[in-house]
Amino acid sequence: MGAKSPEQPSLPFSLYLMLAILLAMTPVVCLISFVDYMGVRQELETNAQEFQEQTEAGIILSMDLVDTGLKIFDNTLNREMQEGFGPYLAEYERAGGDPAAMNLSRLREELGEGFDLYIINESGVIEYTTNPFESGYDFKEVPYFYDRITELRLGDTFSADRVVPEISTGELRKYAYMPTPDHRYLLELGLAESEIRQWRTGLEYRDTARELVDLNPNIDGIRLFDCLGTLVSGEAYPDDDRRILLVRQAYRERATLETKNATTGELTRYLFINLTDSDYASDMSMVAELTYSTKAAEAKLAGMLGQHASILLIGLLIIGCLSVLAVHYLTRPVRMLVVDVDAVARGDLDRPIRASGAEEFVDLGESISAMVTALEETIRRLRESEEEITRYSRTLEEEVSNRTAALEESSQMTNLYLDIMCHDISNANNVAGLYSDILLAGLEGEHEAEYLRKAKMGLAKSIEIIRNVSTIRDIHEHTPVLRPMKLDPVIRREIEHFPDFSITYAGTGVAVLADDLLPEVFANLLGNAGKFGGPDVGITIRVEERGEEVEVSVEDTGPGISDSVKPQLFGRLARGAHLKAGTGLGLYICRMLVERYGGRIRADDRVRGEPGCGAAIRFTLRKAGTGGGP
Repeated sequence: MGAKSPEQPSLPFSLYLMLAILLAMTPVVCLISFVDYMGVRQELETNAQEFQEQTEAGIILSMDLVDTGLKIFDNTLNREMQEGFGPYLAEYERAGGDPAAMNLSRLREELGEGFDLYIINESGVIEYTTNPFESGYDFKEVPYFYDRITELRLGDTFSADRVVPEISTGELRKYAYMPTPDHRYLLELGLAESEIRQWRTGLEYRDTARELVDLNPNIDGIRLFDCLGTLVSGEAYPDDDRRILLVRQAYRERATLETKNATTGELTRYLFINLTDSDYASDMSMVAELTYSTKAAEAKLAGMLGQHASILLIGLLIIGCLSVLAVHYLTRPVRMLVVDVDAVARGDLDRPIRASGAEEFVDLGESISAMVTALEETIRRLRESEEEITRYSRTLEEEVSNRTAALEESSQMTNLYLDIMCHDISNANNVAGLYSDILLAGLEGEHEAEYLRKAKMGLAKSIEIIRNVSTIRDIHEHTPVLRPMKLDPVIRREIEHFPDFSITYAGTGVAVLADDLLPEVFANLLGNAGKFGGPDVGITIRVEERGEEVEVSVEDTGPGISDSVKPQLFGRLARGAHLKAGTGLGLYICRMLVERYGGRIRADDRVRGEPGCGAAIRFTLRKAGTGGGP
């Protein structure tokens, strides 16, 4: 370990105490300033909240007063509307209760200019009207209004409505209703006079609301919406679709909703104003959208914050200067250790570690020196291990290369033996089969012929095994090169290989993506159907186009496949429970080939839900261009 530098004399305890007091005062000054600022902020927020509640209460009261005045004016038209239903009901009686036979145009001229007639059926749809803009309107879109007019249709009295904007044009109209004597229809009159808008301009919701809003500096704007979410007063905004959803929610819940913009700090409140009157079908309730801004309060808080910030800054500067002095002294031993450790990190392991100051720093320096010594020893051992690993790596590469060459040679020899076995065994099986046919033709005894047929079946199974093994090897050894192939010739060639089977096939003109191994799929499926279906089995091949795919089904009328066997039927060496079950490679090869062509294969029932009525193997192939094919 390097030599120690001389220890610095200790400072008086009074200095440490002074520094501790100064550092302790910093959070106290900050806390006092923060508490004062929060008190002012809380007071401003409380005042703003009270002002907001008073403004909203005033808006609700003023809207109610304006609506009362408008209601008085609307009721002055009730008598004129009621008198108009006399000719209206007379025309309905003349037409025998058939609205289609009513002369609505003549009746409109008789009632006078400004009147329009509407006939609402039991479904709440305007079925007949003199106003083409309103024809076919369905009041079920406004559920509360549909319920109200249904009550009126089932009643027996005249009912006047308020002056409301027409749905299609927005024109102000006075509406009234009278049910037909048979209660099949609700007759409606709509009066639109130019004087209506002129008379109602003296009382407007927006003027009264704007006067109250001008008194509150925290409100940036107000907009009024009716019960359908239509803007009654105010300018349209780009995001009105989202706002109208909130308006309708506030009306539906008959409550006040609010949203806050996290970016601008604006608060938007949707104030429900209940103007419902059970004497009228229309609901005059409104929703007031109030946008509150915190700009005025923020301006006051900004001034207050500036004063507090100035005081706090001066105090922090003083405390900061004192803290710098304290930190400079207390961190000097640490800075010395950092310089020495950095030198060690750059590779100077012989650099002495200097330690001074408090006892803890001295102990830390000694620990670092011990760590550097251990590090030198570890580096030496790592270098020795690295050299040893390099030697092992070279030896391992040579051994892997030798093993790889041996495996390749062994694979080539295996394929050679397999080719020789398949070729020679196939030739032997063919010769044995030929002699068996000759012997079978010459035998007269029933028992001898039966034994020979069993031997011939054994030879057929041996030939099938050799063919399956060869197919599996071709699948594994050759990379698939798919090309367009016409499906019809492939199927027909395979059908010719089974002349003893009853096979139904309608033909197809579709082409699929496959290779020369595709016939193996049909050979295995037709062979299985004949083997397990019995002598009288009927086999059907179906080809159906399904978009970009083709689904092929090979169905038989045999005993079928039980549900417990279907999931593992296409596994490797999987065999059925039938006595004639083979090696289990046929369906496994079918699955491998279908997946090789990008398709799927499954076992199904010929008749859905009835396994005993025959089996169906269905698989899909990717469709190729119609012009392609071998």
